[in-house]
Amino acid sequence: MIDAPAVLQRRTLGLLVSTQVIGGLGVASGVSIGALLAADMAGPSAAGLSGSAAVIGAALIAIPATRLMRTGGRRPGLVFAYGVGVLGSLLVVAAVSWRLVPLLFVGTFLFGGASAANLQSRYAAVDLADNDRRARHLSLVVWATTLGAVVGPNLAPFADRVTMPWGAPEYAGPYLFSALAFLAGAVTLFVLLRPDPLLTARSMSLSDSSDKSSSWSSAFAAIRASVGARLGVSAVAVGHVVMVGVMSMTPVHIGEYVHAHGDLLRIVGLVISIHITGMYALSPVVGWAADRFGRRPVILAGVVLLASACALSGTAGDDTVRLAVGMGLLGVGWGCTMVAGSTLLSESVPVGERAGVQGLSDVIMGVSAATAGALAGVVVDLFGFATLSVLAGIAVVPLAALALRRS
Repeated sequence: MIDAPAVLQRRTLGLLVSTQVIGGLGVASGVSIGALLAADMAGPSAAGLSGSAAVIGAALIAIPATRLMRTGGRRPGLVFAYGVGVLGSLLVVAAVSWRLVPLLFVGTFLFGGASAANLQSRYAAVDLADNDRRARHLSLVVWATTLGAVVGPNLAPFADRVTMPWGAPEYAGPYLFSALAFLAGAVTLFVLLRPDPLLTARSMSLSDSSDKSSSWSSAFAAIRASVGARLGVSAVAVGHVVMVGVMSMTPVHIGEYVHAHGDLLRIVGLVISIHITGMYALSPVVGWAADRFGRRPVILAGVVLLASACALSGTAGDDTVRLAVGMGLLGVGWGCTMVAGSTLLSESVPVGERAGVQGLSDVIMGVSAATAGALAGVVVDLFGFATLSVLAGIAVVPLAALALRRS
């Protein structure tokens, strides 16, 4: 007998929060040294490729993970994505041991599978949530990433110290830790995510209890048919593009006026920590606001915050305090578009199309953000950080117009 939906939702939410912390620790542990590892093995010019490979990996691995969810529910898709992350982590360790640069980027690409699992987990929180609590439940899963994002980078040096006496090369320890974390997340979901929330939601739906198609065409059609779905996809993608584009080049901008190595690392660490805190720590507040005032007002609030962040960051110059405030607002604006946009997208399509549409949205988000990150470097190199901030601010204008448009 299936548990009552409210009981199952509470249990599912607690499980997702727990695995999100575990997975977040693993992702942050590896990502924190990815650029340093790439620079050490392939030279400074390759440092940025590590992050891009992981972002593209998260986007593309979401495709088979979503197909599994469409046919078998959340559990097989999330377990698969974490399993790919385990394989990627181990390949990175092998690449470090054998000094194989191509294998390093293959492993980093597959490492993105864990990020795909973390991103898809937020949607599992919505499957059985009450209408007036969907955004809050989704935001709790996003908020759980805070612990991993903050603690994970600090575990990287510890993981190296623990593993190097056992023969592991430098920089391998954090990825070994990541592999263990992803394996723990996969096993936990495989054993405990029963009954599956998506399958349960389908069985409870009177109008649409199963997927009509496993193709992307049906997901595109579902998005085109709903104004809310189009706005949700746009909010998630635009917020991610602006955030990644500006955030990825902020350390480079700081390096233009801070030249002492120790001071540079300290200031970059402080500014990025403020940014990450803005992204995740206020998620429950954003979720409450989206349930209380509606999805569109919160998306519009995100637009205002993103535009304000671009204005502050672009005019900060060598004022680190102004830049830090701008990066904090950038994180909060991202949280508004991510939480409200993801919730709006999920509730704007039939239950049977939900997994496919959500997966397609994350693919669009990931590919767009990776492209923005790559182009941001070119813009800063040719025209400067202020120009990048202006372009990022302009990018939110179409989203504002779409959010203001009546259904």
